[in-house]
Amino acid sequence: MEGEYARLSHLFVTVFLFSFQSYMVIPTIADVTVGAVCGGRDECSLAIYLTGFQQAISGLGSVVMMPLLGNLSDSYGRKKLLAIPMSLAIMPLVILALKRTKNWVYAYYAFKTFTAMVTDGGVLCLSFGSLAESVSEEKRVAVFSVLYGVVSSANVLGNLGARFLSTSQIFQVGAFVSILALVYMRIFVKDSSNRCSSSSSRDDNIIDTPLTLEERTESCNTVGFLGTPSPKDIFHLFNTSITFALAASVTLFGGLADAGAQTFLPYFLKARFGFNKDQFAVMFLIINIGAALSNVVFMPKLGPLFGEITLLSFALFIAFLNMLLNSLSWAPWVPYAAASLGIFFTIWSSCATSIASKQVGLSEQGIAQGCMMGIISLANVASPLIFSPLSALFLSEEAPFHFSGFCVLCIGLCYLMAFILSMIIKLIPSPLRDRVSKQHCVVS
Repeated sequence: MEGEYARLSHLFVTVFLFSFQSYMVIPTIADVTVGAVCGGRDECSLAIYLTGFQQAISGLGSVVMMPLLGNLSDSYGRKKLLAIPMSLAIMPLVILALKRTKNWVYAYYAFKTFTAMVTDGGVLCLSFGSLAESVSEEKRVAVFSVLYGVVSSANVLGNLGARFLSTSQIFQVGAFVSILALVYMRIFVKDSSNRCSSSSSRDDNIIDTPLTLEERTESCNTVGFLGTPSPKDIFHLFNTSITFALAASVTLFGGLADAGAQTFLPYFLKARFGFNKDQFAVMFLIINIGAALSNVVFMPKLGPLFGEITLLSFALFIAFLNMLLNSLSWAPWVPYAAASLGIFFTIWSSCATSIASKQVGLSEQGIAQGCMMGIISLANVASPLIFSPLSALFLSEEAPFHFSGFCVLCIGLCYLMAFILSMIIKLIPSPLRDRVSKQHCVVS
């Protein structure tokens, strides 16, 4: 038992290190991009469209890569696949650690466009699959929340780093930590053993009885999706459970709003109040302190008590209120006040992930989580297509009416749509799990 908890703790440390380097650079990217391509101005459409283009192309690639990555991990193991996104994440940071002039920023976006197809969501996708096969359904919302809390804690420290380090130091430290995360993962993270468990009888933690190689191979060939997932496989996954489909729809609109808030809210605040990386870092710090507290401290207790669906709806409605306040910002302190709601609205992702996880068998956790991450990637594609022109238009002098926060309000309406969909989710037993045979192949 203690060995299993140690294995999970090593996974949490890996995700923490990877997330730390990722989030530390986020508050700086807008400043670096604007400084390199806008000729000294505080905003320009080129910076917005460059960011949106990278996000759209990366998201389009991730729509394909996330289900593939998750599905291959069902066959070949989470650890082997984890090395791919963690390795690819290093190069873009190295580029900006060397120089941040116009050509180097373009080089960063060129590399980031292709590496982000795997790195954005890849580590979380594989981590969720590993956690889902390691604990019972009743405990998944708790461990998923802890994982999100680990990410939020890394975000807090990352934003502190962004607040107190210089721009060049931020990317140098980020590159070093990304290498450290890869080395730590290769040394300490262990794959769960190849084994099969009964779908009808499991204890509170992962089953301990290993099978021979021949038994595992024969069982793995009888259940689950192996190899490259076809569109038919993915459609079947959605078609077998209306609950999974609704959770996916909520994730689509919530992911659309998350992507818009992360990318375009800083441009609005920079144009509205002249925010720079220090102000962005403080705002993200407030959000993620709340997220860490809610996911690590409160959700393991509130999840089983109130249920994922109730908490999902509550969090999405608060997220809408957060964006509404930001869009109406009448003073520089308003975004900070809105950020304090992060203790409530940041729990929606863990709730949706847990709901989706409970709708599939153990041997399909990889492709299920890959599909959910693919949906978030699809949202990353749609987000700049929707919000880039809106943001550029309403931050310009050609806006049809005077409301510079209109784009931010539209982001909030996406959260509101996700809230409406969450209200009709019913957590019922999945026909997919009933269909799967008693033996489930678990990843090596």
